[in-house]
Amino acid sequence: MKALAIDTTNNVLGIALVDDNNVIGEYITNLKKNHSVRAMPAIERLLQDCDTAPSELDKIIVATGPGSYTGVRIGVSIAKTLAWSLNIPIVGVSSLEILAANGRFFNGVISPLFDARRGQIYTGLFHYKNKELVRIENDQNLLLTDWLNMLKERNEHVLFVGNDVSLHKELIMETLGEMAVFGQVTLHNPRPSELALLGLVKNETDVHSLVPNYIRLAEAEAKWLEQQK
Repeated sequence: MKALAIDTTNNVLGIALVDDNNVIGEYITNLKKNHSVRAMPAIERLLQDCDTAPSELDKIIVATGPGSYTGVRIGVSIAKTLAWSLNIPIVGVSSLEILAANGRFFNGVISPLFDARRGQIYTGLFHYKNKELVRIENDQNLLLTDWLNMLKERNEHVLFVGNDVSLHKELIMETLGEMAVFGQVTLHNPRPSELALLGLVKNETDVHSLVPNYIRLAEAEAKWLEQQK
């Protein structure tokens, strides 16, 4: 089964093509550039380089958030358009789960992390069991201090991964001490090939039912709703 994976939820733009458990090609950049301009050309180039026509694809797999509101919408829109036009299944995967998959060889719990500003983060909690990534805590948006206090109560080593970890490293170390483990730089980019492999074993979603998972409203939407009360 050939599957195309797309991730535009954060600064990282990731595209991968897999055939069952074989990674045929992978494109990844970590740049503050417009995904709406770069995503489709990246998909076209990857398929061309891998001698694969769109008609040969069997499934589309997309990162559904959380992350940048605009970035999430871009990836989901492209994925839904491809799945609908090619009449093939689509699968959505949490952006945090993709990042957590980089901790495959860590013997402890894994906390992927995206900065959400004002002392808040997007995160979840995972671990590997029998070589499979297992979710412990759902994706959530909360104050970093609250998250760290919860992790401290667990009293076990925690691997932090994500390009925004550096923004919060000092507070993490101050709260967790030796329980905090920081992934090497190569682990901080979510890998589109991991997205693809995760999506291959998840249930398919009706293309019209797949929606982004922002977790929280955009600030403008939240202010508008508050004004309506």
